[in-house]
Amino acid sequence: MLSEVMEYFGLEHRFDRLGYFEMPEPTHLLAELDSLIRGGRLIAISGIVGCGKTTTLQRLEAQLVQTKEVVVSRSLAIDKDRVSLTTLITALFYDLSTEKDFKLPTKPEKRERMLLGLISKCRKPVVLFVDDAHALHHQTLVGLKRLIELVRQDKGTLSVVLAGHPKLKNDLRRPSLEEIGARASVFSLEGIRGYQKDYIEWVLTEASKAETVPTQLLTSEAIDFLAERLVTPLQIQQYLTLALEEAYRVGQKPVEPEIIEAVLTSGLNELEPHLSRHGYSSKIIADLLNTRTAEVRSFLHGQLPPARTQEIREQMLRIGIPL
Repeated sequence: MLSEVMEYFGLEHRFDRLGYFEMPEPTHLLAELDSLIRGGRLIAISGIVGCGKTTTLQRLEAQLVQTKEVVVSRSLAIDKDRVSLTTLITALFYDLSTEKDFKLPTKPEKRERMLLGLISKCRKPVVLFVDDAHALHHQTLVGLKRLIELVRQDKGTLSVVLAGHPKLKNDLRRPSLEEIGARASVFSLEGIRGYQKDYIEWVLTEASKAETVPTQLLTSEAIDFLAERLVTPLQIQQYLTLALEEAYRVGQKPVEPEIIEAVLTSGLNELEPHLSRHGYSSKIIADLLNTRTAEVRSFLHGQLPPARTQEIREQMLRIGIPL
């Protein structure tokens, strides 16, 4: 957000730097995850883009580090499409090894034995966090499950926490991944659903100067309209920023519903962006349906014959893709 816009509305902080919005559900989820991690589990947290998965992971990591009862490791690899089991094992080595000139073994057998030794030396449960895990190959998920079991057989405790789009949850439910899905603890993160208005008012209050009330920035009607149309913290932060910038441009304060309506993207809730938020690109859908990417794009844009459109729709619903 431009500094002159912030000054015009009396804002002291940007919307993406406000800390945590407390709700009952995430608090209960953190307690449940903490308990599961200490027992050595494969855990999956799924939620649509912008619902707060990364924030939840950060809070959980901080909570575990503070207790000093669990050793925390995390994968920092940026190119998520290329993350393999070797990448994740490397992350564990870097976070668990105390040697200054550490060298990762290249031979799998030696590598796994050394990793077991490192986990044993910790004498505490170890947890590996993996964000954007919906991009992991199925064989990588199988390897993680086997690694957890290997550590358990060696009398150690390793948990892996995967966070990703709803595609991750759907993948774990597929019959071809039954050996993993049946052993995984899967949670769906709803974010601020049902608390959108509370979240908007919290954002405006936390970002503003002392004693500023939300209705000095947005009218009650504008807050209600925004809460009805948006579902995630990311969306609300984005469109609040756009609304305030547009209101500044036309010299309006507080912001009226007309400004909110003007900045909201017309295709915000159309099928293609809806599927993208759940982790399904045209290519991913095409691979799952064993068809061409171009045909999936035509389906998303309503350009296929009715019979073929219905056929693809039924196939997508059958394999759990949300429409």
